Amino acid sequence: MATDNTLTNKRILLRIPKDYHQEPVISRLVSDYGLTVNITAAMLGANAVGDGWFDLELQGTDAQIQSGLSYLRDLELEVWDDTKASDW
Repeated sequence: MATDNTLTNKRILLRIPKDYHQEPVISRLVSDYGLTVNITAAMLGANAVGDGWFDLELQGTDAQIQSGLSYLRDLELEVWDDTKASDW
């Protein structure tokens, strides 16, 4: 039986537009939502021009993960989770 403190992993693909390059988006997932974030892949344009793409593995409780995903959606960032993109 799972408790509220059970850690789970969730893999997402996140697009960060160039307007957010100076914002600590990924850092806030750690500091504000208590998630462990592993960047498994990333693609950024030269001199951070253009959008950045991050393949992230999030670890935390279900509540922490859902709160972190809500934060990303509130910023209107594009987020694909592992249930929608199995062929990354």
